[in-house]
Amino acid sequence: MASSNGGVSDENGAALLLGSATVRAPGVCGELAQGVIDGVNFLVTCPVDFYSRVKVDIYSDGPGVDAPEDCGKAAAAVRSTLSQLKQSKVRARLTVNNPIPRGKGMGSSSADLAAAIAATGLALGEELTPYQIAQIALSIEPTDGIMIPGVALFDHRDGIIRESLGPPPPMEIVALDLGGTVDTVQFNMVDHLERWQAVGQQTTEALRLLRQGIADQDPVLVGRGASISAEASQNVLAKPRLAEVQEFAESVGAVGVNVGHSGTIMGVLLDARERRGKSTYHKAQDAFPDADSVYHFRLLGGGVQRVDV
Repeated sequence: MASSNGGVSDENGAALLLGSATVRAPGVCGELAQGVIDGVNFLVTCPVDFYSRVKVDIYSDGPGVDAPEDCGKAAAAVRSTLSQLKQSKVRARLTVNNPIPRGKGMGSSSADLAAAIAATGLALGEELTPYQIAQIALSIEPTDGIMIPGVALFDHRDGIIRESLGPPPPMEIVALDLGGTVDTVQFNMVDHLERWQAVGQQTTEALRLLRQGIADQDPVLVGRGASISAEASQNVLAKPRLAEVQEFAESVGAVGVNVGHSGTIMGVLLDARERRGKSTYHKAQDAFPDADSVYHFRLLGGGVQRVDV
């Protein structure tokens, strides 16, 4: 039966639920590297087991997107996905469960966007590819490449570079939030090209080591590459306490450190085969009593996952 607004309803006049899907997408602990290659921005993803979970219900009485007040970007991504799938006449309702803090370089918005886009497609019976998800997300704002499987090399501004480097080596991360936030949208509105080019030699070497480390499944090479990039990024967005974190990492036998290149989070990288994650987490709590938060993560491969089936 047709409703007065042109949608479809059941015999009692209620909107029909056309489809529903829940998807989770991982946040990140900063990046393993970031920089510029041949004038194109890139980052190497650092996905971790800290997720945004988004449910999308599709109803017949559209058009429209109902979303929580503080989820404007996710709502925009759903609108864009509906348009792409030529389903603009339906109504979508979003439920977002995201414990990832914002403004820290932990990919909170990227996880919301990727999960919302994927869930919208699945609720309509369409499984979008990682690259389709990436393009829709990038139409909303610069985004992390967490929708790409494995550890990814990704152009977070335009999506020109998008490559899975392979599965993550066995690594744990003890992440330190020592305070402060960065408005990622504002940060990305500034052109940092010259500053990145000034440290181009370091970021090129960092990327070389990361490629090799991921290919060889060698945490030591990955840690070395990430550490070089963390140091180089001081030229773009300085972390006042990076030296302290580096000293701590050395004292616990870590393979290196990494940072949120456009955020405040810093990570102590560990070879998971040595099983030092839990003890390092407790040592970090003692060493940085003023930290806003200390986390214990596992390095993951990226990609979205349906979780309602």
